[in-house]
Amino acid sequence: MAQVPSPNAPVNPAWQAAQYVKFEDERTRPVRDLVAAIPDLPGRTAMRVVDIGCGPGNSTQVLAARYAQAEVLGLDSSRDMIDAARARLPQFRFEVADIARWQDEQGEAPFDVILANAVMQWLPDHETLYPRLVGRLAPGGSLAVQTPDNLDEPAHVLMREVAADACWATTLRGIERTARHDAAFYYALLRATCSRVDVWRTTYYHPLAAGAAAVVEWFKGSALRPFLAKLDEDSREAFLSRYTDAISKAYPALDDGTVLLPFPRLFVVATR
Repeated sequence: MAQVPSPNAPVNPAWQAAQYVKFEDERTRPVRDLVAAIPDLPGRTAMRVVDIGCGPGNSTQVLAARYAQAEVLGLDSSRDMIDAARARLPQFRFEVADIARWQDEQGEAPFDVILANAVMQWLPDHETLYPRLVGRLAPGGSLAVQTPDNLDEPAHVLMREVAADACWATTLRGIERTARHDAAFYYALLRATCSRVDVWRTTYYHPLAAGAAAVVEWFKGSALRPFLAKLDEDSREAFLSRYTDAISKAYPALDDGTVLLPFPRLFVVATR
């Protein structure tokens, strides 16, 4: 299990790969389940697969293991993440790209699999983005998406409550993502253009040995980052202290000091 520093430790506001992978095993489990659910494409050769929002390459590694003979591309908006992915998987191509405006540099060749693991929640206009991605698939190809579905969990509710405090309300107004869609939305959106749409929701329970500090450290690698990036060092320390105190009450430790963190996630596999 990852070593967890003090929740008030300095935070680089960039999307740091090192912060993200502190809980790599826990973060990678959903993408293993997602990739395992992609329908087979028997007999197809010269496959092309892409991992959009690839992060440090942990999801790309899962995708490449499933499609060992495929051409593999990884995309992410963070240079730090792409550098980590290239170091991890030098045999594959990784590029910095804005997924919302991504255009394939190799031309119009379609993809057999487009993987989007824990990235679409950061992007707007799903009504147009999802169908556009389906349009980049070869016949029989699949768009496989996993997004956190935890905005109603205490960890997110408390982020919004702390951010609304007078100390930070002006600086942090509008940062927390609140727009989301349910399973029925994605099924209805994709069924007209896809031969098969599979949607499901799973709640993972992650045991975190360092208690409330570990919960805070987990979210410092994801949902807390936009908040912390807007604060100076002193304000950041105060914000994290307030948030950690609230987390300790919302997620009481078990007898051995472990906190069991519930984490709901929504999955969509749409096959063209």
